Amino acid sequence: MIEGKAIIFGNNIDTDQILGAHHLVLPTIGEMAGYTFEHHAHFTSGFAKGDILVAGDNFGCGSSREQAAAVLKERGVAAVIARGFARIFFRNAINLGLQLIVCPEASEIAAKDKLTITAEKIRNETTGKEYAREPLPPFVAGILKSGGIIPYLQKNR
Repeated sequence: MIEGKAIIFGNNIDTDQILGAHHLVLPTIGEMAGYTFEHHAHFTSGFAKGDILVAGDNFGCGSSREQAAAVLKERGVAAVIARGFARIFFRNAINLGLQLIVCPEASEIAAKDKLTITAEKIRNETTGKEYAREPLPPFVAGILKSGGIIPYLQKNR
């Protein structure tokens, strides 16, 4: 179970918004993470470890660099709920063990709503509404449950 407050984003949040390309010269993901969503004040001033990002369609579009997903995990994002994800970002995030949830009703969630996420549903504790979450294929769920592709492969040799 995941519990956290919602940080809201719109549609087409690209990887350059998550982490500007000019920060890729930094030597570690930990150093890059300080620049996550640097131009989004509601994230830089309102995010706390364990919060949940909520977005519209096409979250993570743009480049294929996995650092965008890695800095979200490094910052302590508990999950990302969106109506849809860019395909490469989705796979990069799963491979890194970052929880992604497809929810067609994501736009009904408001900033700072308290959310509880279980394997079956998303509950908005602020409004009392519940939303279905699209299930992951068993193989993909196994990667996520293991903490990413490397732990999954180590466990399933």
